[in-house]
Amino acid sequence: MECTVSWSGPPPITGHASAMSFIAQTGSGHVLMMDGAPDPAQPATSGANLAPRPMETVLAGAGGCTAYDVVLILRRGRHDVQGCSVKLRADRAETDPKVFTRIHMHFEVTGRKLPAAAVERAIAMSHDKYCSASIMLAKTAEITTSFEVNEVG
Repeated sequence: MECTVSWSGPPPITGHASAMSFIAQTGSGHVLMMDGAPDPAQPATSGANLAPRPMETVLAGAGGCTAYDVVLILRRGRHDVQGCSVKLRADRAETDPKVFTRIHMHFEVTGRKLPAAAVERAIAMSHDKYCSASIMLAKTAEITTSFEVNEVG
């Protein structure tokens, strides 16, 4: 796996661009922009909130990884899954490096006659065995999960 991350350079004098904006070109040919948080006290070295923060993309990646697993596991089990979303809430360390210390993942899975036990099992399998991102993050963060199953008619 490869990725090239490049600083987009200093902003023009107008001050409308970000001083801390980066563009990631993934090995699969996709582009992702990242930016820092604005800091009015230090505009020359802060972001402009033009894109997600790098750590937000790490959290989103973990969410995408585990949601992918849950849908795949349920579909392989021949369950009629129609939707899956996961809301992640994370706490970070107070001092550098500000790693994630706690992450809670709440899944909303929608389908027809989805057994709660199958959803719970799919989440556990992702959490314990398949989701590389959340397993990696679990080295510094306590990861908890919850879920709800919504029936579609």
